Amino acid sequence: MSEDEVKEKLLEMKESADVMIDLAYSSIIYDRAEIANEVYDLENENDLLAEELVRLIIEDSKAGVLTTDETLALLKLTSALEEMCDGARDIADVELRDIELHPVLKMSIDESDEVFLREVLDESSVLCDKTLGEVRLASELGAWVIAIRRGNRWYYDPGKYTHLKAGDVLYMTTTRESRGRVIRIVGGEKNESETYK
Repeated sequence: MSEDEVKEKLLEMKESADVMIDLAYSSIIYDRAEIANEVYDLENENDLLAEELVRLIIEDSKAGVLTTDETLALLKLTSALEEMCDGARDIADVELRDIELHPVLKMSIDESDEVFLREVLDESSVLCDKTLGEVRLASELGAWVIAIRRGNRWYYDPGKYTHLKAGDVLYMTTTRESRGRVIRIVGGEKNESETYK
């Protein structure tokens, strides 16, 4: 296993854990069981990734590619990332077990200007086949895409060069004021598409 492979797998686990935590809290805050279920799916994928990474680390340690200290450090880091993913799953479990939120938390959510969206990109949307940089969602609509799921593949922390495709599931945060417009544009509503540049 090359150093680049280790970095890539650890980075994938880290980015996945970050998104899982966002999704887990969002599932509770916005009472969305389907988002909590996606956290469970991601956690299962991360378990497999962690197993693969541990196996590669041990193989490299046996082969003398890694020192004992390097092996321990990589195993601890992998374990810590796996615990983060497990923690996100535990948070999502609160939503799936339908535990009632404390009234103070509900009140703070109601007063918050930020909302979380999970929307499927319609093929008729003006956003299709463009990059995030081209569509300027943040500057034009105040919407930030935190993750994209395309089939079984996840794109974490997408950047301005990330292409949007019909059928992509977009995980976004936006303002209450912009929420309706963002949903309509992602959904391909003609009137909104004509006015959105």
